[in-house]
Amino acid sequence: MTVAVMWEARAVPGRGEELLAWARAQELPVAPVRRETFRAPQDRVLVITWWDAEPGAEGLPELPEPAEGTVTRAVHRWRFESVDVV
Repeated sequence: MTVAVMWEARAVPGRGEELLAWARAQELPVAPVRRETFRAPQDRVLVITWWDAEPGAEGLPELPEPAEGTVTRAVHRWRFESVDVV
């Protein structure tokens, strides 16, 4: 089974590149099967990691909250399980 863990944050205006660099530099204690980092308008950064795990698996590593004053709100986190592989 594959589980995707999504981490999304919105930087304080003008600090998007700083947030992107910070997210890219974060190392997880265990390497995921795959990891991708994205950016979007409004200084948003999205990191998706894929894990060989069951949907309810405990303890999958996630990126932490960035430093205070870097983001406009708490980080959003979601988990998805794979249902179709193309």
